[in-house]
Amino acid sequence: MSVTAADVDAAAGRLAGHAAATPVLHSPALDERVGGRVLIKPETLQRVGAFKFRGAYNHLVQLSPEQRRRGVVAFSSGNHAQGVALAARLLGMPAVIVMPADAPQVKVDATRGYGAEIRTYDRLSEDRVAIAAGIAEDRGAVVVPAFDDPHVVAGQGTVGLELAREATAAGERLDLIACPVGGGGLIAGSALAVKALSPATEVWGVEPALYDDTRRSLEAGRRVAVNPGVRSLCDALESPAPGEITFPIIAANVTGVVTVTDAEVAEAMRWAFAVLKLVVEPGGVVALAALLTGKLDARGRTAGLILSGGNVDPELFARVIRGEI
Repeated sequence: MSVTAADVDAAAGRLAGHAAATPVLHSPALDERVGGRVLIKPETLQRVGAFKFRGAYNHLVQLSPEQRRRGVVAFSSGNHAQGVALAARLLGMPAVIVMPADAPQVKVDATRGYGAEIRTYDRLSEDRVAIAAGIAEDRGAVVVPAFDDPHVVAGQGTVGLELAREATAAGERLDLIACPVGGGGLIAGSALAVKALSPATEVWGVEPALYDDTRRSLEAGRRVAVNPGVRSLCDALESPAPGEITFPIIAANVTGVVTVTDAEVAEAMRWAFAVLKLVVEPGGVVALAALLTGKLDARGRTAGLILSGGNVDPELFARVIRGEI
């Protein structure tokens, strides 16, 4: 099933009054640092602290009464888990979330706090997809993918839609947008929405250097998987490959993808905290890191910047702020 800009528009209607229409912020200090004008979309202020609520709610709200009775199951390291858990609670349905045993505790606690049942697994020895499928079969529940699902992609795309609309309303013309990339739901949906409203706007993705599967896939012209064998600071972006649904959209609408290192991500987190007064998780700050390092050149241009989430473990955040990472 393909996804269109019209699907993103329809998702915006379903989300109205349920998801937060996060503001577009402006920082003269950031403009001065990058030599251009930056419009910041802080999904750190979204419900559950990340953009993931948008796609989860857009999927769940379209389920039938019988599907709602049987509930949903999802697998996630954190933000999608919280999004599905809250959406399920709001819509009155049960939810089971399959989470890695080493997921950030702040995300585990929040997911449980939204009323979901949690099933943990070992990343090294267990298959989260198989576990979720087994639960779904036993309970007749619906599996809600983290990114490779048309309803999820359309919901995530409302981030880009709002950014483009608000920029236009302010009399701004976006030369480019910078967006984090994991499995590709956020950038695929946002690219569809932005390109429909402003075809000349460049859409750039940003990935962790070790998990550059989308960059490699674009270069190869096909989906390419990576298996670096080590973890990234950006736990939310450790997808091994772009999705079957997301990749064709990305290939058709995204200008390119750049990568940032863990050290550059940590510096961007410190900068966001010190200057923007925002707490941004590692995976959520990669696009800012690309602008601060000049890997995305905003000199003399107007850039839209998506900060996709703020659910960082407090101890990890403290270490980053102290410069230990």
